[in-house]
Amino acid sequence: MALTGIQIYKLLPQTNCKDCGFPTCLAFAMKLAAKQVELSSCPHVNDAAKAQLAEASEPPVRLISVKSNGYDVQAGNEVVLFRHEKTFYHKPGVFLRVRDDESPETIKAEITEAAGFQVNYVGRDLVLDGFAVEAVTGDVNKFTAAIAAVRDVTHRPIILMSHDPAHISAGLRLLDGEHPLICGADANNWATMGDLAKQHGAALVVVADTLDGLTDLAEKLKDKGINDLVLAPTTHHLGTTLTLNTQIRRLALKKNFRPLGYPIMTLASHAPDPAYEAMLAAQAIAKYAGFIVLGHFQPEVVYPLLVLRENIYTDPQKPIQVKPGLYEINNPKADDPVLVTTNFSITYFSVANEVEGSGLPAWLLVTDAEGMSVLTAWAAGKFDAERIAKAVKEFGVADKVSRKRIVIPGHVALLSGELEEELPGWEIRVGPREAVDIPAFMKQVLT
Repeated sequence: MALTGIQIYKLLPQTNCKDCGFPTCLAFAMKLAAKQVELSSCPHVNDAAKAQLAEASEPPVRLISVKSNGYDVQAGNEVVLFRHEKTFYHKPGVFLRVRDDESPETIKAEITEAAGFQVNYVGRDLVLDGFAVEAVTGDVNKFTAAIAAVRDVTHRPIILMSHDPAHISAGLRLLDGEHPLICGADANNWATMGDLAKQHGAALVVVADTLDGLTDLAEKLKDKGINDLVLAPTTHHLGTTLTLNTQIRRLALKKNFRPLGYPIMTLASHAPDPAYEAMLAAQAIAKYAGFIVLGHFQPEVVYPLLVLRENIYTDPQKPIQVKPGLYEINNPKADDPVLVTTNFSITYFSVANEVEGSGLPAWLLVTDAEGMSVLTAWAAGKFDAERIAKAVKEFGVADKVSRKRIVIPGHVALLSGELEEELPGWEIRVGPREAVDIPAFMKQVLT
């Protein structure tokens, strides 16, 4: 059972030294009970107390890492059911599955296309996190040949998918020095799979079709000293998957039920068709998978899945931002206009993409508005004439242009008079309200 804040407090030094960053030991104890700090933050707790507090200081969902050659895909360590309560920290890893009944040449071609997929979304590169190799032929040599084919193309992390310990053992030897994910341990092979995971330092996926089955296997493996586990409910129905994933997450977070305190894997690759697979993967991103395996690579499907993941796993209290500064678009010259916007990433890319697409040159001055959009920043006092003028001086705009002409967003037209006072000698123009209207404005008004 989890310890209460008062029970934890009784095991602490009770000196109120503040070395942990909190004013009192009681305050630290309450945070520790809520899983919001780590026990290591207290430098004075003795070894006897550490042993008793070990469980209380563990995160409700264990952090699992799948590593290879500089890549590291992490899942777990989440402490809330809904991101608005705090935030989600570790984006679910999205993996593409290949099967060992495909030829190495076919696998290489598929992996090359998938590994080369990269889309820039509001300043962030969206890519697949890794690949899974599934044994379906029963031939160990074909399984290892498939793994080798993947490794010939990419060094991203790998999930080994087989219920035959002989296949997993051969795959682990081939990936010696890496930390792949083994999928998976079931009621028949769990002991051998556990030994392989322990021997190679790999995380192990527990596979069962019920909560009781997952709990039983997790407890058995925990007793064997295997702590790095992932839970994979073997259901591929949208309703059942949602129910099981939610129950696992709630039991781990709300009840501190340790046997289910591990990340979840969703094998969307086992869905009956690609459309159902995409729906299952989208649901898994939202509720509550740590690893997702796809069976088909379709850029038009992968892209929205990765965008969905990015949006859900962005801290709602910390908007995506770009670096403030003066940006050049379409090789502007000294007499080209200066457009102003905020450093909210979506606002920046909306404006920049419209200007770039028009082919018209311009300078884009991005002010520090703490990641807020134009109207939000103006309402919060983070985007005003003083800040715009400060950015003009900070980034040396006057040294880059010969015609001192600056265009502010139409939504803040009322700032034009104040900005004329802040920037004497500058021509202040009011631009359109929407980014989509900027090209026409530049052609009709600024040329």
